[in-house]
Amino acid sequence: MELELEGESLKAVLNRLRRAQGQISGVIRMIEEGRDCEDVVTQLAAASRALDRAGFAIIATGLQQCVADIESGRKNGEDTEEMRARLEKLFLSLA
Repeated sequence: MELELEGESLKAVLNRLRRAQGQISGVIRMIEEGRDCEDVVTQLAAASRALDRAGFAIIATGLQQCVADIESGRKNGEDTEEMRARLEKLFLSLA
């Protein structure tokens, strides 16, 4: 299953990943500066949420593409149950 992110979907995912990247850099800087533990954890939680949201957006796009593939009959030799199992495994990897 190839993932094809286009247009606004790609832009939204990349923005979330860039936000997480900035937040992680902020966490590193905060630790190096000896900042308050609560502030560090708060920033780390924000980075984690940004990564989760990017992952879920990617999975949602993959689900849409799989449904379209199934409906059009283009399954690349993979049956519906195999595709469902792979998507479930991906989804659970973010849980």
